[in-house]
Amino acid sequence: MKIEDTPEAWDVVETKERFSGRVIRVVTDTVEMPRDEVADRDYVVHPGSVAVLALDDQDRVLMIRQYRHPTRQLMWELPAGIRDVEGEPLVEGAARELAEEAGYRAGTWQTLVDLRSSPGMSDERIRVFLARDLTKIPDEENGFVHRHEEIDMPVEWVPLTDAVERALMGMIHNSPAVAGILAAYAASVEGFQCLRPADAPEA
Repeated sequence: MKIEDTPEAWDVVETKERFSGRVIRVVTDTVEMPRDEVADRDYVVHPGSVAVLALDDQDRVLMIRQYRHPTRQLMWELPAGIRDVEGEPLVEGAARELAEEAGYRAGTWQTLVDLRSSPGMSDERIRVFLARDLTKIPDEENGFVHRHEEIDMPVEWVPLTDAVERALMGMIHNSPAVAGILAAYAASVEGFQCLRPADAPEA
């Protein structure tokens, strides 16, 4: 058996919008199931997001800490953001987030891993990029202004092996961070030769 997610769309009889906010919507789809049954499925409609695992020449991962109100935690994460610029290539959005949140640019970009954050309740797609050949953007050149949620987000460089250990020990919980860290560690065994290009299509 080929282990690969494949497209499949069951017919939707009706869609009801339950909530519409600044970023997300909540809808209920009435779906035709097998054997002529129907069922309601509630889920969050999300524009999608990108994240960046930035790896320096000492095999350290750039991580930031951000308060996440739903979890009531300060969480260690990768630079990331929603896909909020119409028509923007994903890698350009990732480069913008790396500059905005951490003040770095990268010379080499690859697709690291694609995620569905919580497919039972959301359609959010996350692409995590691997960024290497990093350089710090001088303050006078970085025209990005921190948004209010980005103020006081510390930047730390964590050795990749330490980040793997912290993920496996339950000390890092952000899903793109955990997936990105483990994927980068696995891909490093083959010198990142197995990774897809930065503009690889999403399934």
